[in-house]
Amino acid sequence: MPILTIAGEPFHYRFDGPENAPVLLLSNSLGTDLSMWDGQIAAWSRRFRVLRYDSRGHGQSVVSPAPYAIAQLGRDALALLDALGISKAHWCGLSKGGMVGQWLLTHAPDRIDRAVLANTACVMGPADLWNARIRTVLTQGMAPVADALADRWFTKAFQAAEPATVARFSQTMRTQNPVGYAGCCAAIRDMDQSEAIRAIRNRVLVIVGSADPATPPARGQEIAGRIAGAKLVTLDAAHLSNVEQPDAFANAVLEFLA
Repeated sequence: MPILTIAGEPFHYRFDGPENAPVLLLSNSLGTDLSMWDGQIAAWSRRFRVLRYDSRGHGQSVVSPAPYAIAQLGRDALALLDALGISKAHWCGLSKGGMVGQWLLTHAPDRIDRAVLANTACVMGPADLWNARIRTVLTQGMAPVADALADRWFTKAFQAAEPATVARFSQTMRTQNPVGYAGCCAAIRDMDQSEAIRAIRNRVLVIVGSADPATPPARGQEIAGRIAGAKLVTLDAAHLSNVEQPDAFANAVLEFLA
């Protein structure tokens, strides 16, 4: 998969689907990489030019000194579109990716067509929680957060049925750079888009997981309630709803983008 250097910083990205199709840009959650979307690519790439990338601090993309800001992550997405010559794209982001999507919709609405905001929030305190997590990864590495992710990201039923998938995501978390992870934690800690998103006029789909402890359904309901005309879909899943319900997630997005 190619690396694109933007302003001296490397970003790892991948295209799937026909070159002349509308672009669908995907943004990963905290602690994952672009492979988190593998379960949707076959369905989406039949109708879209799917573009996914490793967010700053994650995967094979740049790890710059922490802290980061949601605005910085949003500008990364715009810079990627610019570098690839893409004037406008649909957006699908989960968790942190959904937070970046909210920023784009309020700061660069002309660059985004329709947007999917999944398992996310417009504000996500308390600060002490994020500060503690930052201290943990910077002093102990990624193992403590990787060990704790299963119950936040997946329901007990999914953990029992798909232990290999759970193990794969735990391993992906372990391979993240602590500095990059901490930088994104700071971006989430400092974010408050609760009032700004009231100005969004793009078409928006909000997806929530009925058993999501990280961004509970009320967080998504809050976003949908603040964006005029937003559609809300609830899936039987925890935080990574696209992994736990890959077909239902893919179909909900396709129906919305159609």
